[in-house]
Amino acid sequence: MFTLSEMLFENHFSHYAPAARLPMNRVLEQYQAVSKIQEIHSVLDALPNVIMILNQQRQLVYCNQALFDLLNIDSPRLILGGRPGEILTCVHACENEAGCGTSEACSTCGAVLALLTGLGGQKNSQECRITVRQGDELVALDLLISATPFELEEQNFVIVQVNNISDEKRRQVLEKIFFHDIINTAGSLRGIVELLGYIKDPHKKQELMQDLEEVSDSLIEEILGQRDLVSAENNELVVQRATVETKELLSKVVDQFAKHPVAQGIALRLSEDAEVCYFQCDPVLLKRIVGNMIKNALEASRPGDIVKVGAARKDQQVEIWVSNSQVMSKQVQLQVFKRSFSTKGKGRGLGTYSMKLLTERYLKGSISFQVSETAGTTFRASFPLEMKE
Repeated sequence: MFTLSEMLFENHFSHYAPAARLPMNRVLEQYQAVSKIQEIHSVLDALPNVIMILNQQRQLVYCNQALFDLLNIDSPRLILGGRPGEILTCVHACENEAGCGTSEACSTCGAVLALLTGLGGQKNSQECRITVRQGDELVALDLLISATPFELEEQNFVIVQVNNISDEKRRQVLEKIFFHDIINTAGSLRGIVELLGYIKDPHKKQELMQDLEEVSDSLIEEILGQRDLVSAENNELVVQRATVETKELLSKVVDQFAKHPVAQGIALRLSEDAEVCYFQCDPVLLKRIVGNMIKNALEASRPGDIVKVGAARKDQQVEIWVSNSQVMSKQVQLQVFKRSFSTKGKGRGLGTYSMKLLTERYLKGSISFQVSETAGTTFRASFPLEMKE
């Protein structure tokens, strides 16, 4: 057994899981101990999913060929002693010097919870939403992490199986959108068409025709939004550059969402101090981003609340913001941009994720939020005045 004096980061601050980890020479000893189980090699290498064996400090001491293939490496020495988030290049793995499991964001990570439960002696499975670095790009993954405890030479280990369920989660979200949101919109269309057959008053008919056009536009926009998101994730989305004027664009999006069902009982307004700014951007993608910002704010609001939208120039950037009076909880703040995370239940969670994906990967901007007990929650998307190729 190992003494505390051998530990690294023994007294280091952690937001969640214990920070202490073993030095490499001790990890190598554990690797050699596990490697002596000859039967384990062929069994684990035959499995298609990534398998890791971790020590009590959540450090890798053994893995199967699937992990080598995923990382495109051929030697375990390159990853021995690392924790899962560090090995998979999670964006939060290095936020705290003590590594994976110790940052503030790790407190909401399903993988860390599964590992801690497994190391506590109970088999456990958790879904994990993780954003990893692949070259210069950030990729969102949905993983199912299963942890099973076992003992070897009076030491506790955990066998971790990693299932990539990203495609399944995408399918669930798309099914939810098409079976719920789009069917509801299509139902509204049908209702308006039926009313047109009964109404004789020309003025009322004209109003219904306008409603019909707006609902049709909303339906098409919902479908195109999902198409663009799929293209964006597949790196197939083509950006169309044009000169955009902020106040005109924001007025159109505000008018569109003011009649949306989620805006019922909520005042949606263009801020009095919204500036007129000109910049290069893709107007279609920008409308998609602003629309998601507004919809997110409306869904978070309560009847009687006010949602405001504005824009301002900040040096060589144009900032577009959307604010609502509700205070986002800390737990939500830590997960808000993760794919598949939603406060609205299973099968949702693409709004804030798509905002970040389209803003940062395609429009070369940045998106963030601020939360205040007095001012509520404000999302801010910043874009360069000129888009580079």
